[in-house]
Amino acid sequence: MLVEAFAKINWTLNITGLRADGYHLLDMLMQPVSLADRITLLPAEELSLTVTGGGNIPADDRNLALRAAKLLRKETGVSAGAAIHLEKHIPSQAGMGGGSSDAAAVLTALNRLWSAGLSGEELEALGVRLGADVPFLIRGGLARTRGIGEQLESIPSCRTYSLLVLQPEGGLSTAEIFRAWHDMPAERSADPEAALSAILSGSVAGRSSAFANMLEPVSRRFCPEIGTLIRALYDNGADLAQMTGSGSAVFGVFSDTGARNRAAALLASRCPKCWCCETQEESIRFQEDA
Repeated sequence: MLVEAFAKINWTLNITGLRADGYHLLDMLMQPVSLADRITLLPAEELSLTVTGGGNIPADDRNLALRAAKLLRKETGVSAGAAIHLEKHIPSQAGMGGGSSDAAAVLTALNRLWSAGLSGEELEALGVRLGADVPFLIRGGLARTRGIGEQLESIPSCRTYSLLVLQPEGGLSTAEIFRAWHDMPAERSADPEAALSAILSGSVAGRSSAFANMLEPVSRRFCPEIGTLIRALYDNGADLAQMTGSGSAVFGVFSDTGARNRAAALLASRCPKCWCCETQEESIRFQEDA
């Protein structure tokens, strides 16, 4: 079984509170993009994980993909195993949900491989135990996510946006950025309703005031190049540019693929970690069954 696990971007990210257990309450607009890890899953007696690509990615319980497999097996009582191979293409520590997308795809794929019989809603309930982005990446599509990721509102959308993603050298720790957020007042918050209206109508140009990521000022303190790359995207024709997730990746939205590709050609030498992609509906795609 071969599965593609797609990355995501945050159109908006607001922090709305803090639970007694320390989890941050979020309000986010997110959408999958056409940059994907590839995961091969084969029946086996035991659970195992191997990883290629992406640098120093662990293949033990620090990896969300393996934790997802163990969680599903524990909660369903399945005794079967699986040999999981993860081929990394989504940048790590970028704010694009790479680990979460792998977890979402593994939950979905093993539910099928093991004939576990869980519904999408049941998989999402498991996913939120692994991370705030996992339920969204199980469901896919343009969505507004609230709480700790468990409150999902799917939003029909037929528009595709051309994106250019840039990442500075070195990534950022999500946990570290959230901890540091408490020491820095937010410069501004997003207006999710106005941002959503702009996304659906295709009028993101000139509407940057509606879009914001409340973690961006914190991440810029750790990695000033984030701000430099956002300015570079605007200077090269982006209609909108901002950081995704907790960073360190930033993305620019362009009017068409031609404008995006021209910007990529100009910026690739300056920022080697450069990817062209599009927004899309799918967060998980099954390529073949073994």
